[in-house]
Amino acid sequence: MRSRSVVLLAIVLALATAAYVISRFVTPSAGAAALPQSPAAYLGVYETGAPHTYQPVADFTQVAGRQPNLVGYYSGWREPFQTSFADTVRSHGAVTILQWDPTLASVQKVADGGYDSYLRSFADSVHDFGYPVVIGFGHEMNAYWYSWGYGHLPPSTFVAAWRHIVTLFRSQGATNVTWLWTIQADEPGTGSIASWWPGAKYVTWIGVDGYYYRPYQTFSGIFGKTIAQVRALTDLPVLLSETAVGPQAGQAAKIPDLFAGMRHYGVLGLVWFDIAQDNGVYHQDWHIEDSPAARTAFRRCASALTLARP
Repeated sequence: MRSRSVVLLAIVLALATAAYVISRFVTPSAGAAALPQSPAAYLGVYETGAPHTYQPVADFTQVAGRQPNLVGYYSGWREPFQTSFADTVRSHGAVTILQWDPTLASVQKVADGGYDSYLRSFADSVHDFGYPVVIGFGHEMNAYWYSWGYGHLPPSTFVAAWRHIVTLFRSQGATNVTWLWTIQADEPGTGSIASWWPGAKYVTWIGVDGYYYRPYQTFSGIFGKTIAQVRALTDLPVLLSETAVGPQAGQAAKIPDLFAGMRHYGVLGLVWFDIAQDNGVYHQDWHIEDSPAARTAFRRCASALTLARP
């Protein structure tokens, strides 16, 4: 028979282990409080070079005249969570927003648990970071241009994968995630969003991506129909999760329409795609830095926002 001291030591160790398990998997992370959800409260940006450098975001901040409170990057599959970048973003008073895409991966395998080791590692990193993070998986799935999207994958498979990821993160205690279900604004070639909807239990915010390509376009024409479709599914907050006005649309003239529409429709805010592309009308140079008139228009509109302090 073991001595009483040995038995007591075993009990203490068992209690300590139980306490760790409870704190790791049940207690919310340090920053698990929900992000503010006031309309027009977010000004975000995507920049070339993120997450490997923050400097382009700092440059955008100077041009825009406001510190973005959402700073984004795109993550490929099997890439780790970029904790160092998230730390830098947080040090500037902002929240990291990442679009996590199953590039060269099997969405069915995600749903079936075939990547669970990787997902647990990612979830643990997000949990250990301990502050709010906005995560989208398989963005623009209702469009045809990605392998995980419309015409390439049964919507039910995507929904199963989405639910599996969210459930796994929650089981790992990563409660500091705002789940952003990101769709493409309705246009020719996109599919019905309802079939891709995983349910409000698995979503925090709705993301809508859309751009001004031509001078005749307006906010209501780009986003109005899609926001109405979203409202038929849920009353969860909507974020313009990737947007910009191209030079061919007339940046200085249309930037005010973008901000006014954001307010009129009561969306959370916008994430500006401040990246230079040069491949036709759908891939323009979206920078505001390159046009004095665009810079002035953007600064004026951004200055009127009452930004959330996450």
